[in-house]
Amino acid sequence: MGSIKIPSVFLLHFVFIVSVLLKGINGQVNNWLNGHATFYGANQNPTSLGGACGYDNTFHAGFGVNTAAVSGTLFRGGVACGACYQVMCNYRLDPKWCLWSRTMTITATNFCPPNNNGGWCDPPHNHFDMSMPAFFRIARQGNEGIVPVLYRRVSCKRRGGVRFTLKGQSNFNMVMISNVGGSGDVKGVWIRGSKIRSWVPMHRNWGANWQSSIDLRGQKLSFKLNLVDKKTLQFFNVVPSTWKFGQTFFSQNQFS
Repeated sequence: MGSIKIPSVFLLHFVFIVSVLLKGINGQVNNWLNGHATFYGANQNPTSLGGACGYDNTFHAGFGVNTAAVSGTLFRGGVACGACYQVMCNYRLDPKWCLWSRTMTITATNFCPPNNNGGWCDPPHNHFDMSMPAFFRIARQGNEGIVPVLYRRVSCKRRGGVRFTLKGQSNFNMVMISNVGGSGDVKGVWIRGSKIRSWVPMHRNWGANWQSSIDLRGQKLSFKLNLVDKKTLQFFNVVPSTWKFGQTFFSQNQFS
């Protein structure tokens, strides 16, 4: 009888999963960290879970339904909005409810508030309240409790360019920035009108919403974004001079 050949790709995947499951319980291994997860919004449209990041609709924002509210330790006052995490249910700790070797990449779109009484979202817990469709990709149906997970930061893979939604009124400009690739979490934003030469810094109002107090009506708008991983991109004249508050504009540029 001849020997059985097992594809090398399968072997590499198997070794990777086993190493994570066996070692992950002891802390950080291959950038994986220990945390916990559950799901929320069982009777709620998952596209509406933009919450504390201000994403009105997670589909329109480019994230779909694979999203999560994260505890304050991860949320960091809104800096984590748009960041991507790869999450795996820790089968070794909970074989009853965890699905073997399943991983799910989710985007942080909301904040899981602490109850200051030892809850899972209290500091220093690393906790994910995942959308129900995302949660049941890594855990078994019938579980409505907390499961142990392993997680790590990963690069965000987005379709199309970065999106800019204009809010505010008069000389108060607020821009919601979404569908950001790369690290996904925006650290700094600058805006420039076609009638001015210099970049004007914007300030985080809340979540993914950034504000400035200059009147830029009737001007083409350009933006400069700096991510937490220090990558920077400029988006020239992405908004035409005929823009109105409430409109969303799709750029052609994207972080890799």
